[in-house]
Amino acid sequence: MKARRARALRARTTAMTAPTAPRSALRRAMRPLRPASPAMRVGLGLAFFVLFVALWALATFGGLVSPFFLADPFTMLQEGWLLFTRFGFIGDIGITVWRVFGGFILAGLVAVPLGILMGAYKPVEAFLEPFVSFARYLPASAFIPLLILWAGIGETQKLLVIFIGAVFQIILMVAGAVGGTRRDLVEAAYTLGATDGGVVRRVLIPAAAPQIAEILRLVLGWAWTYVIVAELIGSSAGIGHMIVDSQALLNTGQIIFGIIVIGVIGLISDTAFKALNRRLFAWSLA
Repeated sequence: MKARRARALRARTTAMTAPTAPRSALRRAMRPLRPASPAMRVGLGLAFFVLFVALWALATFGGLVSPFFLADPFTMLQEGWLLFTRFGFIGDIGITVWRVFGGFILAGLVAVPLGILMGAYKPVEAFLEPFVSFARYLPASAFIPLLILWAGIGETQKLLVIFIGAVFQIILMVAGAVGGTRRDLVEAAYTLGATDGGVVRRVLIPAAAPQIAEILRLVLGWAWTYVIVAELIGSSAGIGHMIVDSQALLNTGQIIFGIIVIGVIGLISDTAFKALNRRLFAWSLA
């Protein structure tokens, strides 16, 4: 008798708690700042793309949007295949990637040292910050007419557009990262006999290095917007040039494919940058 009552009680308890288990798991997953597992991140990320394509297909195949304004996913893939097989689109991708990384590297080589100087030495910050703060609000696209006059319509002009768009942002963000170094670390270095230069080399730069790497990753994404602006005017090659030509032909399939290619390349470069940062600065993630 007691055994039957115990089994009945366990069954009732299981029945009452089973429906709440998924809710409790969801509640735990949705806690603020609770890290998601790698499997959850991949699954949810893929789910969003699937939902996006499904809504796109519904809008186009269902007749909600005219093909004149938005090509359907199948047409976009067909146009993309034609771009690769008949119009040498791989060359356009290569030249755009070269422009992005060329201008970005030039900006980094100039901006990172200046940002470190501004963050470490307050007189340098007082001298440079007003101009840099002013210049970072100037749109890079506004310089294109001047850059065409100064450098022509060749590769130098494209690189300078990306350089101008990225350099001032990097300077200020790096200066903020270096200037935000913990003061106790600096005081400890002086107590141990470090010189001013030694504090910069052995305390400020290593402490800010993970943030600087993250800043460069973010600005690399911005560089992709600048290169497309640069290629929209006075360009004979590149993804932006292909998009302009497709717009003239009212070929929305090729336009969408070009935009998606930019997103895919940006996602790949961003993922690679993240992996490199985790490898170089694994100690900062602890």
